[in-house]
Amino acid sequence: MVLRVYDTKSRQKRVFKALEKGKVGMYVCGITPYSRSHLGHARCYLSFDVIHRWLEYRGYEVNYVQNFTDIDDKIIAVSEAENMDYTVISQRNIDEFFEVMDKMNILRADHYPRVTQTIPEIIEMVSELEKKGNAYSSEDGVYFDIESAPEKYGQLTGQTLENVRAGAGGRVLGTGTGKKNHRDFALWKLAKPDEPYWESPWGKGRPGWHIECSAMSLKHLGKQFDIHGGGHDLRFPHHEAEIFQSECCTGVEPVVNYWMHNGFVNIDGEKMSKSLGNFWTVSDSFKSYSPLALRYALLSVPYRSPIDLTSEFLEDAANHHEKLISAYVDSFSSDVKVDIDLKEHGKSFENSMDDDFNSRGAIIEIQKVISSNCGIGVEDWLEKYAGCILGLLPPKEELLNMVKKASQAREDIADKVESLLSYRDKARENKDWDQADKIREELNEMGVVVEDGEDGPRWKIV
Repeated sequence: MVLRVYDTKSRQKRVFKALEKGKVGMYVCGITPYSRSHLGHARCYLSFDVIHRWLEYRGYEVNYVQNFTDIDDKIIAVSEAENMDYTVISQRNIDEFFEVMDKMNILRADHYPRVTQTIPEIIEMVSELEKKGNAYSSEDGVYFDIESAPEKYGQLTGQTLENVRAGAGGRVLGTGTGKKNHRDFALWKLAKPDEPYWESPWGKGRPGWHIECSAMSLKHLGKQFDIHGGGHDLRFPHHEAEIFQSECCTGVEPVVNYWMHNGFVNIDGEKMSKSLGNFWTVSDSFKSYSPLALRYALLSVPYRSPIDLTSEFLEDAANHHEKLISAYVDSFSSDVKVDIDLKEHGKSFENSMDDDFNSRGAIIEIQKVISSNCGIGVEDWLEKYAGCILGLLPPKEELLNMVKKASQAREDIADKVESLLSYRDKARENKDWDQADKIREELNEMGVVVEDGEDGPRWKIV
């Protein structure tokens, strides 16, 4: 099966074809680090982590770029409220971002450019847009002139700016007075008193929101690249603006071959929002669920679909993840050959992933494998599919420690268990069912589960 990817721009699944054979350039919009990372961040970067992993599994060399918008109105507001330099605020939250994403087994990108480290490239890009007639300067900054390329608008959303302006805040469209048209957006914002600033041809200021990602993707991936990703809410206006800026600046189109967007996170049926009081940071969620159980939950729904995180859903995911770990550990103590077709399950797993990275379908195959009579050899299959591709297993050293502890625990009680099973067999032969049940209850109290099969009873510690 060939890899098919849903492209937001064309609104359909397309066969994936890299611009350069064997190589993929992927840019994903990163966080604005004014506060701790939340579950929406986890959903986004986990989605593209699995996409990253699958592309590499399929043999591509992936150049993965994810930015930090480390200067922004919200960061400045927090720095003023805490009477602390904005760089301290942004670095504190970047450090926290890496901490929680590492715990969720999200692989690092190849590059993490920051706005504050890309100012020369941003100024150069704004200058080029102004030179080409796509931008103009005013008393409060530099703006992109929508009317200079009206044919490019609405490529991702199919909407007009007028239709959605009512729902867009000041960060989206800007509140400056120097715009010729309310639809234009800021490329360079002149600094207000006591705000951080950089020198530029237009005066002391800082970049607008959209130009940052255009400059950083151009710097690291060139004038055209394969995949641009981000949350569903970034389609408008952020990604629409990137198309304007990048294509007008370079003259190359399309700037991106595949636009990809992950779905929203809902909490008990409502979109996660601070105003609704259902806002979860990633670190807060770790108080109730392990990082990998949370990863399991988020991957249980295809990345483009909204996901509704209820307590029942999260508990179910945690239980399934625990079964996955148990199946892996138990396979080392098994003396039974695998009685399922692992190759067939692997093929179905891969077909799901080739169908627009359908992690839900892939997890179903994992559940089928671990619900069977797992035996010798299943650990290799789980390491490959559940571990390397979906990232649902802890590090190998940690797994082997689990296996070692389980083996020791089994060895410590093996003689007693085997003796009790022998007594139980005799009781069953004599049709003394009460005694057989008492022995089973005693085994259960020891944490031992007995499975009766054609080859006799098997037992494991739970």
